[in-house]
Amino acid sequence: MIKLSKLTDYAVVILAAMAGQEGGLASASSLSAATSLPEPTVSKTLKLLVRGGVITSTRGVNGGYALHCAPDKILVSTIITAMEGPISLTSCVEGSDDSCAMEGTCQLHGRWDVVNMAIKTALDNVTLADMLSRSCVKIPSFMEENVRL
Repeated sequence: MIKLSKLTDYAVVILAAMAGQEGGLASASSLSAATSLPEPTVSKTLKLLVRGGVITSTRGVNGGYALHCAPDKILVSTIITAMEGPISLTSCVEGSDDSCAMEGTCQLHGRWDVVNMAIKTALDNVTLADMLSRSCVKIPSFMEENVRL
């Protein structure tokens, strides 16, 4: 099963709350109150999102956090990468830093690249704005003929 961490799920919840504020800066405590998530969890998530370039932070008395760009420009793949690291299904996909004990003898070495790229492409076609839309179920064009709702 491919499953994202709870922290990544929380990141989308926090980003949705930030997008709903329409500009301005948000504090960790205000986002904690808005999302009902514990403040330490919100703070940790915000730091990872800043490091990943998804949001910006401003220090000081009037400081806080803001979306780096509009929700329709924030890719779900960027959020996942900020929270989880590079998207890779196995240790033998291109660009993975992981190593595998069977790497030298495996006949399937590198064959997961096509699957990994398909998943990454799908995630590159969904934005935070898409996640916030109640009426939109966006199916990437390359998947339309294979998906029935």
